[in-house]
Amino acid sequence: MPNAAEPLDLLLLPTWLVPVEPAGVVLKDHGLGVRDGNIVFIGPRTEALRLQAHEVRELPGMLLTPGLVNAHGHAAMTLFRGLADDLPLMTWLQEHIWPAEGRWVDEDFVRDGTDLAIAEQLKGGITCFSDMYFYPRTASERVHHSGMRAQITIAVLDFPIPGARTADEALHQGVELFSDLKHHPRISIAFGPHAPYTVGDENLEKIRVLADELDAAIQMHVHETAGEVEQALAAKAERPLARLARLGLLGPRFQAVHMTQVSNDDLALLVESNTSVVHCPESNLKLASGFCPVERLWQAGVNVAVGTDGAASNNDLDLLGETRTAALLAKAVAGNATALDAHRALRMATLNGARALGMEAAIGSLEVGKAADLTAFDLSGLAQQPVYDPVSQLIYATGRDCVKHVWVAGKHLLDDRQLTRLDEQALAATAAHWGQRIGARHE
Repeated sequence: MPNAAEPLDLLLLPTWLVPVEPAGVVLKDHGLGVRDGNIVFIGPRTEALRLQAHEVRELPGMLLTPGLVNAHGHAAMTLFRGLADDLPLMTWLQEHIWPAEGRWVDEDFVRDGTDLAIAEQLKGGITCFSDMYFYPRTASERVHHSGMRAQITIAVLDFPIPGARTADEALHQGVELFSDLKHHPRISIAFGPHAPYTVGDENLEKIRVLADELDAAIQMHVHETAGEVEQALAAKAERPLARLARLGLLGPRFQAVHMTQVSNDDLALLVESNTSVVHCPESNLKLASGFCPVERLWQAGVNVAVGTDGAASNNDLDLLGETRTAALLAKAVAGNATALDAHRALRMATLNGARALGMEAAIGSLEVGKAADLTAFDLSGLAQQPVYDPVSQLIYATGRDCVKHVWVAGKHLLDDRQLTRLDEQALAATAAHWGQRIGARHE
């Protein structure tokens, strides 16, 4: 029991509470207490009602879970949503996205696009996201302002990108940002080499050295398509993941995004290095990139998280919908209806995501001592009735429109479906203005 002499800042009383850790547990008629941004109490409702609290929230018909963790995305690309659809990956990138980025991406674009992404994610129950994009300092400022939690990865490519003329300039900016934010309670800085085919060995070596020195994470698109692997084998007779292992990049801090191509040797490397995989099923489906073998990875002991990817290739930042797709797709790929059950799917979208981002000590499960990053889903609607298993209803019968409340570090960022720090109408108007400008030039 928390110190009874000191009132809680917040006491939440949901119908159901799913801590995620321990696995498979659903607590009914329990309360959760928050003080100084952290969880300090989880216990039966009868015990909770004996506690003093500055604010008490009854959450009837609601399921309280850890906040969702979107382990991979490109936040500001919300402003390219729908710009180039129904195209294969390299055509999409080389003929549409990279030219559009060269024309439009500046600090204003990243500021407005990141704000839009943050708002969309909060309304979808996401409390933490990973962002790999340009002008990372601007993105960090928007995260700080919003109250959200994030991993900001420093985009690195061998050619000039918006905001950095060279890889060395991008890395220098990243080291400065890491130093400036190393004590920030909600933002971590990681390195984001784009992909094996856009970053050579020399720059990967530099990234490895810096990541080791700073104890920083590395996130990278890896084995996104069969073509990527085939080209690497034709050019160097080495699979991209094997190359990354040879260069010393794989490890507990490495986040391999996509991984639709996994051989037996690849799987052994992932397991031995304790590398995390970030699964982005809807982007992979839309770009016809392939299928990540989630159940095979999971059963081998690989930590698998889930991400939306960017809104230019998804086209939404709906992690709950992404997780449902992941659960259904895992069953089809494995040929097994028991693959990635609802409880494990929720774990993938919460604690596994936190672990991939190196944040599992602070977030990802509802445990005393962890940060109060929380999402309340309303399961009282007709489409969720009757409720036999609230976690199954959440994964298979619930959409992000059922997100009712979101807290990050105990701060109420979504209150009864309304953003508390961001102006939704202003964000929509700004996005529409960008759409008119970009659309007029793209047509």
